Amino acid sequence: MSELIKVGMADYKVGRAPASLITYGLGSCIGIAIYDPATKVGGLAHIMLPDSKQARSSENPAKFADTAIPLMVNDMIKLGASKMRLRAKIAGGAQMFTFSNLTDIMRIGERNAESVRIVLKALDISIIADDTGGNYGRTVELKLDSGGFRIKTIDKGEKEL
Repeated sequence: MSELIKVGMADYKVGRAPASLITYGLGSCIGIAIYDPATKVGGLAHIMLPDSKQARSSENPAKFADTAIPLMVNDMIKLGASKMRLRAKIAGGAQMFTFSNLTDIMRIGERNAESVRIVLKALDISIIADDTGGNYGRTVELKLDSGGFRIKTIDKGEKEL
């Protein structure tokens, strides 16, 4: 059985096959899986907020899309990944609660997803699968032997991207 590496909230981890990376309880947070199919090196981040520059405290760079993704990519390159081969899959970014007057600040899931897309585009990393939005939570797993991205939900079942 391969190692299952757990990624906490506001955290990221990198690894190589045959390990798998998993994060639980994505609501408005985004799970970003980045993978190099040639070296079977990958990373998974659990992003809580879109932008470190708008936060009161940015002590934990893994919490923010704009800081976590570049750090994770650099750690993957140190493990042998090639930036030119990296591809991303993203999930999460749900609107978990309903508000009578939904202001931009309350649309955190949508803002997280948008920020992740902007950062990945700036790094020239293509998003090849996207399961964002909705109003339900997700658990995601990146299988480093195949690059498979498994998404589990309570009511919507399970699928692999």
